[in-house]
Amino acid sequence: MAEDAIRVLDHGFVRLDGSMATDLSVVNAARVSFARRKEEMDESDEGLIRFLMRDRHGTPFEHNTFRFHVRAPIFVAREWFRHRVGSFNEFSMRYAKATDDFYVPEPEDVRSQVGKPGAYSFEPVDDELAERTREELREVYDHAYETYTRLVEAGVARELARSVMPVGAYTEFFWTVNARALMNFVSLRAAETAQREIRRYADAVEQFLAAKMPVTHAAFVAANRIAP
Repeated sequence: MAEDAIRVLDHGFVRLDGSMATDLSVVNAARVSFARRKEEMDESDEGLIRFLMRDRHGTPFEHNTFRFHVRAPIFVAREWFRHRVGSFNEFSMRYAKATDDFYVPEPEDVRSQVGKPGAYSFEPVDDELAERTREELREVYDHAYETYTRLVEAGVARELARSVMPVGAYTEFFWTVNARALMNFVSLRAAETAQREIRRYADAVEQFLAAKMPVTHAAFVAANRIAP
């Protein structure tokens, strides 16, 4: 894992592979309407960003881009890919051999679902059930990967052999996204209602937003984390 990456879960990470993102570019995108351009930020520009965020004038934020390299369980990636404003390229088990890295939750992350669909909550399970769950996951993963390897070595095409791999297997992808869509992702996926695993990734993504665009991020937080 690269030094500039943020570790997530047991085998995952989020790494900022590249960006074209500054608070000043938001200001200049907005002020072009008046044929004005700034070279440095001042307090009035910070106020402009807060206004744009609060009143949801979103297009000036779309002129900033982030390119992330992500390693996550397949079930996390499938939720992530529901965010359609952006570009994705993913590791393919059709062309490359699958790895033997699988997601095993920490004991405190093994949880039960309580309540009706759409109105349920999650509660921790007892230590015995948590450890049994982790052990059974490992057994299933080991069996699946052994089967996958055996099929590939027997000559079965990877594009078919991959069908035995569970959604707890890790995948990798690149995600290029503008700042507005990134904030929408964080707003939804870092929320308490999102699945715990993808929340961890959304938290990591948000750290990069805050580092590159601190004024924008502060305005986002002040606006109750609602994307413009």
